[in-house]
Amino acid sequence: MNALHEQLRGLEQHVQAAMGGLSVQLQPIPGEVPVVQLGIEGRLELPIFLTSSPSQLLCLCYLWADDEVRPELRGELMATLLELNPSVPLSSFGRVGERFVLLGALRRDASIDEIAREIAVLSDNALDALDALSDYLL
Repeated sequence: MNALHEQLRGLEQHVQAAMGGLSVQLQPIPGEVPVVQLGIEGRLELPIFLTSSPSQLLCLCYLWADDEVRPELRGELMATLLELNPSVPLSSFGRVGERFVLLGALRRDASIDEIAREIAVLSDNALDALDALSDYLL
């Protein structure tokens, strides 16, 4: 078992408590870089991915793909994302490939409770972002 998986042992129960009892599932994703996908009951379309570097843990949530953005509003969406970034607590908008994401980072030695809280906040922020930005999407 790699260090990330070891650090995340028992995370399901901590996230479940932080999310008011919602069911949580962790799924390791095979590959060269350790990644764990986390699904939350009622939010399975917004999975959260966790990975690490020597200095930090990265949590990210895919929001939508490029082809889901209304082309005539793309520039306005980009400006809105930049304006919203400072007001989204503990999360930031970004892009990974052709996908828009919301991400958060923690120090590498964060406690399981801190990780669970980051995941809960990121998941809530993702729902809020989709609601607030739905007019820009197809």
